[in-house]
Amino acid sequence: MQNKFLLLNERNKRDILGSLPAESDMLKLADYFQNFSDSTRLKILSCLSMMNMCVNDLSNVLGINQTTISHQLKQLKDQNLVTFKREGKLLVYSLTSGSVNDIMLYAINAF
Repeated sequence: MQNKFLLLNERNKRDILGSLPAESDMLKLADYFQNFSDSTRLKILSCLSMMNMCVNDLSNVLGINQTTISHQLKQLKDQNLVTFKREGKLLVYSLTSGSVNDIMLYAINAF
């Protein structure tokens, strides 16, 4: 059976395939956007978009236990979405980039 395109021709197909990101980049994108698929991580990112916070403060604001907050922060840190600095005995977390907040705002305004 021969492939027949309805709206596409071979040249367009080649152009599209030539413009697709590399598979390794696609996997990175999938991992990155997976961070936005969990409501706890979204809540943490939203809080951190307003101010830098420690685990205890995030736990108190969100009503989520500290272990869960810490686990989610580790995932966000591993994906380079958040960073931390030590202030005495506290680890204070912040967003690594304002673009994280921009992505969330864009998504909210899209629907």
